Amino acid sequence: MGIKCLFILSLLSMQAFPQSRKVELLSDGWEFVKKDLSIDEALVRGGELWDSVRVPHDWAIVGSFDLNQDLQFDRIIENGDTEAKLYTGRTGALPSSGTGWYRRKLVSFKKPGKRIYVEFDGVMSNAQVFLNGTFVGGRPYGYSSFSLDLTPYYDFNRENILLVKVENKPFMSRFYTGAGIYRPVRLVELDEVHVAHWGTCVTTPEITSKHGRVEVGTTVENHGKAKSIRLETDLYDPQGIRVAHAVSNGKVDGDADFKQSCKVVRPLLWSPRNPVLYTAITRVYADGLLRDSVSTRFGFRTLDFDKDKGFFLNGESLKLKGVCLHHDLGPLGAAVNKRAIERQLEMLKDMGCNAIRTSHNPPAVELLDLCDEMGFMVQVEAFDEWRNGKCKNGYHRFFDEWAERDLVDLIHRDRNHPCVIMWSIGNEVREQDMGNGGETARFLADIVRREDPTRPSTAGFNNHWKAIENGLADAVDLVGFNYKHFDYAKQHDEHPDYILYGSETSSAVSSRGVYKFPMKDNWTPWYHDYQVSGYDMDYVPWGSAPDTEFAQQDDHEFLLGEFVWTGFDYLGEPSPYGEGAPSRSSYFGIIDLAGLKKDRFYLYKSVWSDEPVLHVSPHWTWPDRMGMPVPVQCYTNYPKVELFVNGVGHGIRTKDASGKFTRYRMVWEDVKYEPGEIKVVAYDESGEPCEERVVRTAGEPCRIRLTADRSRIKAGADDLAFITVEVLDKEGNLCPRDASMLFFRVEGGGRLRALCNGDATDLTSFSSNYMRTFGGKLVAVVESGTELGEVKVIATGERLKSGTVTLKIE
Repeated sequence: MGIKCLFILSLLSMQAFPQSRKVELLSDGWEFVKKDLSIDEALVRGGELWDSVRVPHDWAIVGSFDLNQDLQFDRIIENGDTEAKLYTGRTGALPSSGTGWYRRKLVSFKKPGKRIYVEFDGVMSNAQVFLNGTFVGGRPYGYSSFSLDLTPYYDFNRENILLVKVENKPFMSRFYTGAGIYRPVRLVELDEVHVAHWGTCVTTPEITSKHGRVEVGTTVENHGKAKSIRLETDLYDPQGIRVAHAVSNGKVDGDADFKQSCKVVRPLLWSPRNPVLYTAITRVYADGLLRDSVSTRFGFRTLDFDKDKGFFLNGESLKLKGVCLHHDLGPLGAAVNKRAIERQLEMLKDMGCNAIRTSHNPPAVELLDLCDEMGFMVQVEAFDEWRNGKCKNGYHRFFDEWAERDLVDLIHRDRNHPCVIMWSIGNEVREQDMGNGGETARFLADIVRREDPTRPSTAGFNNHWKAIENGLADAVDLVGFNYKHFDYAKQHDEHPDYILYGSETSSAVSSRGVYKFPMKDNWTPWYHDYQVSGYDMDYVPWGSAPDTEFAQQDDHEFLLGEFVWTGFDYLGEPSPYGEGAPSRSSYFGIIDLAGLKKDRFYLYKSVWSDEPVLHVSPHWTWPDRMGMPVPVQCYTNYPKVELFVNGVGHGIRTKDASGKFTRYRMVWEDVKYEPGEIKVVAYDESGEPCEERVVRTAGEPCRIRLTADRSRIKAGADDLAFITVEVLDKEGNLCPRDASMLFFRVEGGGRLRALCNGDATDLTSFSSNYMRTFGGKLVAVVESGTELGEVKVIATGERLKSGTVTLKIE
């Protein structure tokens, strides 16, 4: 705590002199209407037409599910379809299509001679921005961040009206996009002479045990009449102590680019285990006066990708143990919330995950900030489509006009993050099958090399044979294979210069707490209840069980690692269902849509983490299987485990590399069900017992238990508490097959933001105050308000003792 305070005080002292840069986060004060209006109507109409909203805002997530909303009759080549067929729930079955308007008054800045900009981190989609009725600019790609100069249109003598028109066309995505201004907006007041938007670039081209060389590139915009500019940059270590200083002077006639270089003695290196961050403070002086200052975080770390030895970070061999993440936050939708992202990363960190792939689009800045701080390596992905579209209204419509600018802006925005280790130019693009596909790949990869020569380009290829034949694989620096576990070794032998990794792996599917019999290796899962098995042997036809990819990564040193599809369930793409099924979200996640861990979480943790893991499944409440087989599995990194059923031993298991499902898990297939308990006992190498787990048969549902992830949250409407809700029997055992309808109310200064049970088939609105449990559980999300004090969350259900939890907003 002392170090943190020192760093804050140091930065405050650095900024104690006059400055001209002022930044206002535009969160409150917005009005919204989902309707196609004219400019005049948007300017003058008020009253009941407009709703007050807070930005970031996703207009669709609070809506009702309706499978007709994204009903499609389509041929999805990526799924292996040979003809068109019916698809439901493909983009989440939520009302995300349509046109909406946002309106906000701007009254903060009234100083002629200043430059006024508005910065959007992401608007979904086809954003058009107006000031006082005049068109300023926009961006069609909903994932792109952009800045607009409002100065020529800004009236410094009266109130200004900012308008944003947003249009989401149907059939524009393969998954849920969200809708509206779903990422933060800022209003920025600058001096006529200032650092350009994303105008700093910090690199560390030389790192030794004795010193690190830092190069700082800065672009200064000169809208005034300044003739000389002095640039001063100070570097500060994690404790806020200045460790380097650089000064540049120059005569200018317009804008100017500066290059500064300095050395830091014995730099601390950024890594997943020790994510050390430094800060560069750059000040701009024009004609002797301070005009602007900016702060840029960065880290010292080296990257090496070797075609035979794999990936090295700071000279140490390291496998990428990564997951793919869509940008939605489950029941919160696409609207960015830093605490929700942090919670996801905390869970992934606990699992042993060290890398994130931002599939299949530019991420939120908040994600990268947190990955910098928490120690995740990131593959930032730009596009899911190039010129040849997968969706009728997808990005292919904008590619020729916008692709270069979108990619350049993405790199400029994110290049200072030490967590970013590679740039992906595309995922499963249909140009793989085209003779000129390599030309487009080279066009994009060359942009990456031009704009950031410190990081490699990559792409995810699902048709790798054609990607090789048509030159796409040769265009990128790192060759990503999607679901080609069976071909890694062959392609490495045939293309020894390729640097290979699993850009998308497994696509196992499971429903939390659901188990299907008989337990089997199943690449075509389909069940009448539209769930899939938690035995973790179900996967889609193009995928594999997790064990298959584990073995490839362990057996082939040349592989950089893998990015599993996916870390969390997400809205849309409900494979293996969707052909008229009620499902509206995926089954791929290692963690479900509510943020509750599936059994698969512990399988990955047992392989990826150094922490002891001992997890047994399934649950042991099977009144419909008396005397019938109920296989038992144990996910562990202990060498030996023994199973007991009601005290009777069922044998010791060790891992056996000769079997597909015995190398990374322990299995007892012939266990007959009888009520009572199952217990697994783990033994160390010397045969001594060291840990045990017990699962008991549950009785009748009796009471509700609420457990908050944090007891204290911050005031201000941005902080969240995630409350796990469980239905227990009178002995305190979870009722694992319970589906009770629970009702919620919140007393005090907070509000119920969302409910989610992780059931992909549940069409109850996330914004409802009631929901059934799934597998005896659900999650309630409570949002802080501006009022300080206690908040009580109460859950009730028929014939159940109610549950409560108290939070403190401070």
